[in-house]
Amino acid sequence: MPFMAPEVKSLQLSLEEVEQLNQKLIQTRHTINNQLSLIIAAVELMKRKPDAAERLIEEMATQPSRIAAEIEEFSRLFEITLRTGRYAVSEKVQP
Repeated sequence: MPFMAPEVKSLQLSLEEVEQLNQKLIQTRHTINNQLSLIIAAVELMKRKPDAAERLIEEMATQPSRIAAEIEEFSRLFEITLRTGRYAVSEKVQP
């Protein structure tokens, strides 16, 4: 489902809140990049060691849900921030 930003007439975030939101974005991007790197590394390893494929596939099968959870969490946090005009403290969503 695409992100649908609520209609915002005016939004005033403090510099600290903007920085907190930016830090959450940086953390989310870093986590997703790490998870994607794991998938790429697993594919490379499977090419070199096909006998490890089954174990790696099982491990990598969890990565898409983890990535989706990271994106969902940031989107939820961002939407709450837009709706309320205040930075919403994140409570981590587990996949």
